[in-house]
Amino acid sequence: MYYILEQFLNPNQIAMIGVLVAFLLTYLGLKFPFPFLPVDQGREYAVNGALSRGKTRGVGLTFVCTFIVSCLLFMPLTREYIIYCILLFAMMLSGYLDDAAKTPWSDYKKGAIDLILSIMTVVTYLNFNSSDLRFGSATLHLPVPVYFILGIILLWVSINVTNCSDGVDGLCGSLCCVVIASFALLFPGILGNYVIAALLFVATLLAYLCFNSKPSTMLMGDAGSRALGFFIAVLAMKSGHPLLYILLALMLIIDGGLGLVKVFLLRFLKIHILKNTLTPIHDHVRKNKDWSDTQVVFRFTIFQVMFAALAYIIVSSF
Repeated sequence: MYYILEQFLNPNQIAMIGVLVAFLLTYLGLKFPFPFLPVDQGREYAVNGALSRGKTRGVGLTFVCTFIVSCLLFMPLTREYIIYCILLFAMMLSGYLDDAAKTPWSDYKKGAIDLILSIMTVVTYLNFNSSDLRFGSATLHLPVPVYFILGIILLWVSINVTNCSDGVDGLCGSLCCVVIASFALLFPGILGNYVIAALLFVATLLAYLCFNSKPSTMLMGDAGSRALGFFIAVLAMKSGHPLLYILLALMLIIDGGLGLVKVFLLRFLKIHILKNTLTPIHDHVRKNKDWSDTQVVFRFTIFQVMFAALAYIIVSSF
């Protein structure tokens, strides 16, 4: 489709048509959801978790599929990007199977899947790209084994903090829109056609937010949040500035990451930190700071926009 359209339109026009189509496909796919999608059972341990009971869950399957279809139609595809799409689908599918399972998968099972797909992703990246690490105009060449390990860590962190942030109507989708758009705006020259992919994913998320804004009627589930974390990590690596993931996704890290650190230290080192702090942080501010769900979404998103502005200042200063 792309190669047909480029005979009549310029790349920017094709990208915007893709954005509109991606939004429309996702909106229709969610307006008339697949009948086999599971229903949420609520989460007693989460603040207001019972309110999710009965809502359609796992619709990440829908918007990830429409995203991939949109990429196939409106992007000039490379072998590298096709591999990423396959791995993205695999990550989404693992999350969906967990969403649909009668008994939730164990952390170890999901961790093993994360590790396998992360290894395959970093191997793909290093096969097509250098192991250089950029920071502004400065470039540091890392040994391939070092980049390999750091890439796996980046993917694991991104997948899991994004997954943990999905607990308030509209929160994960809104934050991911800002994070993905920030990479596209800061590094258009380096990312190249991946900017189109970023715009297409943002379009699918905007369609999803039409149904997930409070009060939501459906939830992305692990199918969506794990795939989003995966895609964000790939963008970070392709940008050449993976260290800036820390700033460009800082609210995801703060919200979901502190809980991961807390659980890790308690489970493996028997160290109990943040005893009086609920995690994810969105539960803490709702219960202990009396923030409404809407305040959480708006404030977290505003903070993330400001961190993106700070990242731009830092990058442009070097």
